[in-house]
Amino acid sequence: MSPIQMPTPDARTSARAGAVVLALALLVPSVAEAARPDLRRMTCAQAQAMVAQRGAVVMTTGQYTYQRFVAGPRWCDHWEVVRPEVARTRDTQSCVVGYICEVPLFRPFEWD
Repeated sequence: MSPIQMPTPDARTSARAGAVVLALALLVPSVAEAARPDLRRMTCAQAQAMVAQRGAVVMTTGQYTYQRFVAGPRWCDHWEVVRPEVARTRDTQSCVVGYICEVPLFRPFEWD
């Protein structure tokens, strides 16, 4: 008995398969996008509760934007300061979701 031989794909079949894979890769959202909560679909209270419960959350804020919100300074690096951050949610235009971590423009005197 001779072994079963698989037909070799020609160049057109390979190109077609490559195009299908590329199209699927562009259409399917990345794992990070799929796992990231969308602030635009949440109420203000839901967003605030999520940040308070988890401590730090990266949320989608627009079609191509995202932001990391934290519950307080312990979720930032030691040289960063917190600033309240306002964002748009499903039920309000300006919801104080939590804080964001920022590097201060000027160092406080006690750091010298």
